[in-house]
Amino acid sequence: MEREASLVFHPDHPAFAGHFPGMPIVPGVLLLDAALHALEQASGAEAANIVSAKFLRPVGPGEALGLAWGEGERARFDIKSQGRPVATGTVAMDKAGPEVPR
Repeated sequence: MEREASLVFHPDHPAFAGHFPGMPIVPGVLLLDAALHALEQASGAEAANIVSAKFLRPVGPGEALGLAWGEGERARFDIKSQGRPVATGTVAMDKAGPEVPR
């Protein structure tokens, strides 16, 4: 992995109210969305799309996460907490941006 970013979902995030009451975890869609935004911002890509993703363990509120990813049009990413894998996958980076219909 060549690039890194930090992620954290604060305990007051509205997703925790319903996911799951009494035992909150970060919804997978939030993990992927945060990863996509970090990759797009760091790489200058217009868009990033998830090609594949695998969730390896739940993430709790306030848990400090590290996101690492490689370079290229298709890049592998890994999300870890305290060195333990949380999620992994592949993204496709679009440097030119999405096609505009004519």
